[in-house]
Amino acid sequence: MTPAQLTGRARTHIVDLTDPRCALHVHVAVPFSNLRRAALAAGFRLEALSAFRDFDRQIAIWNRKFSAERPLYDAGGNLLDARRLSPAERVDAILLWSALPGASRHHWGTDLDVVDAAATPPGYEPQLVAAEFAPGGPFAPLSAWLDVHAARFGFFRPFRGVLSGVQPEPWHLSFAPVAEIARRALRADVLRDALAEAPLLGKDEVMPRLDELHARYVDAIDWP
Repeated sequence: MTPAQLTGRARTHIVDLTDPRCALHVHVAVPFSNLRRAALAAGFRLEALSAFRDFDRQIAIWNRKFSAERPLYDAGGNLLDARRLSPAERVDAILLWSALPGASRHHWGTDLDVVDAAATPPGYEPQLVAAEFAPGGPFAPLSAWLDVHAARFGFFRPFRGVLSGVQPEPWHLSFAPVAEIARRALRADVLRDALAEAPLLGKDEVMPRLDELHARYVDAIDWP
């Protein structure tokens, strides 16, 4: 992938699917369709709530969190009062759950946030929180099925909170054969170039720490 593709500033590596409606890397579309077909045979209707996400969208998410327009949470999922946090503390809080623009694995089109649409109660809006995938949650059976079967189709969970700086995200799947190539290619200098002229809130805090943040939140994942 090119630097622009790696950082979400281009989508020439992406194809748009209609069933399910999502956008994925050209080499991930078929494996995801195969995973989805197997899940359906097991009684799960696998849907992607988020797949490819571009740089501008990630900037919008980041800036709304930094400016306290969207909520911030600690590592335990407890709501934080962003107004009481220093800029550096806001950066650290955001990165527990959201990637730096340019550093999101969703930019690659290899990663998806999934739920079981067949288990979603009428009128219920999935929140993508750990409780939904834990025992007793609506997506717990899907989570258990993915534990056993996702790897057969090349998918794994990169954020399990063991090695990853990002907190556990049982809904987040990644297609390993392509994502690992992208992870190795997204060096700190590539990310630095993407952020240099970006309208990123908190940039004065981020840029001096970029090597550290890259090591913790891009390089450090939980392996298949």
